[in-house]
Amino acid sequence: MPRAWTAKDERQYEHIKDGERESGRSPARAKQIAAATVNKRRAQEGRTESSTTATKKKRSKSAPSRKASTKKSSTRSSSASKARTQRSASRTTRKAPARKARA
Repeated sequence: MPRAWTAKDERQYEHIKDGERESGRSPARAKQIAAATVNKRRAQEGRTESSTTATKKKRSKSAPSRKASTKKSSTRSSSASKARTQRSASRTTRKAPARKARA
C-alpha cells in the first residue's frame, strides 16, 4: 500500500482488483486498473500533489457547461420528439403502392 493511501483507498483498491479478476483480467492488469482508479479518485478529491492543476480545472469548467447543455437538450428533445411524432404520423397515413398481378 502506498504511504499516501488511506485504509479506505486500500479497501477500494482490493474491491476493484477482485472485481477485475472476476471479469477475467490477468492479476497484473487487475492491479493496474485498481491502482489507476484509486489514484484518479484521490486526484478528483484533491488529495494528490498533481491534482491542483488539471483535475480541479477540468471539474470547475465542466460543471456550468453541464447545466447549460441540460437546459438546451430539454428544449431540443421536445422539438425532436414533436418532429418524430409528425414523421411517424405521416408514415402511417401513406398507402403502399399497388402490386402488379402476375399472369
